Amino acid sequence: MISVVIPAYNSAKTITEAIKGVFTQTITEEMELIIVDDGSTDATAQIIKSFPKVKYFYQGNAGPAAARNRGARESKGDIIFFTDSDCVPHNDWIEGIRRYFSDPKIAVVSGTYDLVEGSNLLAKCIHQEIIFRHQRRMPEYPKSFGSYNFCIRKKVFDQVGGFDTRYRTASGEDNDLSYKILSAGHRIYFARDARVKHHHPSDVKKYLREQFNHGFWRVKMYRDHPQMMKGDDYTFWKDIAEPPLVLGVILSGILAPFFGTANLVFIVLIFMVLIVEIIYGFLYTRSFFSAIFWAAIMLLRAWARTLGFLFGLPHFFLKKTPKKLK
Repeated sequence: MISVVIPAYNSAKTITEAIKGVFTQTITEEMELIIVDDGSTDATAQIIKSFPKVKYFYQGNAGPAAARNRGARESKGDIIFFTDSDCVPHNDWIEGIRRYFSDPKIAVVSGTYDLVEGSNLLAKCIHQEIIFRHQRRMPEYPKSFGSYNFCIRKKVFDQVGGFDTRYRTASGEDNDLSYKILSAGHRIYFARDARVKHHHPSDVKKYLREQFNHGFWRVKMYRDHPQMMKGDDYTFWKDIAEPPLVLGVILSGILAPFFGTANLVFIVLIFMVLIVEIIYGFLYTRSFFSAIFWAAIMLLRAWARTLGFLFGLPHFFLKKTPKKLK
């Protein structure tokens, strides 16, 4: 038996595509699709219920980690496929991933993204950066995976306790699960041919809010897994360097009225960050116009992540977890 679990929250715009993507797989025998509605207030429930083959479960809003755990508890499969409500699996998704489980040492198989058609410039730039990281940095056996596209042996999922439900937003709970699986002695395999199409953010404000949440919850992740502060296979030196540079800009800006040298430091740091972002923007997009646009977004993203991290420090090092970040 194969189980597919999808958490959904106000997913009326994308859930139909996700369901059809699962039901048009090349392998459908002995398969169940479980969707956990995490307290949606739009038409998500009505749309899901229009597909009689879907096993539908509702819960009060508790976050995607809790929704995935609920789906896993309700599942009957020996292996559980996870994807998101804004993703559309390729029709060979299940068949392609399942074959890797012939190796008993592999506990998790994760995959990559494709981009849905008609996406705007922001979504295209986000996607190009992801592809750059997956192609240039992701090894065959990585340290982490994304919850949008992975499959896990159910006995391993149960062994490590599933997702940490204290992650109330979609940010960091998949890294946390990855590190628990590795600590338990299991292996993660990255399958480049296992793809789902994804609706990347198309609104800058929404994207930056998500990045703020990433920074916020990363404090908890580093508190729980301090060994991962050195980075994993997805992040690299640029991601680690950005927060100190942003903090340097903030500090030098505060000190500039009092110390003349702080003005110079402020200008130098701003220049350094801009140059780095433009260089990497071009590497990701291979287009001068897109590189300038994406460099500006990455600069704003660095600020959002750093501010989120700063907000997270007092919460998590005082052992407090907020109910939810809006």
